[in-house]
Amino acid sequence: MLQEMIFAGFGGQGVLSMGTLLAYAAMKEGKEVSWMPSYGPEMRGGTANCIVNISDQPISSPIVSEYDVAVVLNQPSLKKFESRVKKDGILIWESTNIKEPPTRTDINVYGLPAIDKATHELKNVKVMNMIVLGALVKINKIVKKESLLIALRETLPERHHHLIPLNKKAIEMGMKLI
Repeated sequence: MLQEMIFAGFGGQGVLSMGTLLAYAAMKEGKEVSWMPSYGPEMRGGTANCIVNISDQPISSPIVSEYDVAVVLNQPSLKKFESRVKKDGILIWESTNIKEPPTRTDINVYGLPAIDKATHELKNVKVMNMIVLGALVKINKIVKKESLLIALRETLPERHHHLIPLNKKAIEMGMKLI
């Protein structure tokens, strides 16, 4: 089992955090993991992405040109990565922000209004990424929800632990939206 994934969007949307959290949860389950970030010097507002590979066997290279899963949070990322999802792969896109939806019919496409839900229902747009991550885990079951929650506690700086209940709620919301 090898899952090759990319998370992409603007800096500040939590793209790298999603990848880190998923990779850490997979490590907690004893899986092999690679995580490779890519971002411009401007971080917030510039483009950012990270490739996450999860396997039950050693991973030969973190560099991937086609993906089993693409999670895209902005229009430029959709334009860049939609064509690089493998046939029958998964594409999750943020439907509040992206105005021109995906067009491929040979992949599994899931639009998710994560920004809208985070802003209006959870009252904090910063957990939008956790809604998306919850949806991904529900769809492809690459890690258990419990592992994700353990990883959240262990990767989030202690000064932000008061936000764990909100993040957990966002993950669960994403699982229910799908």
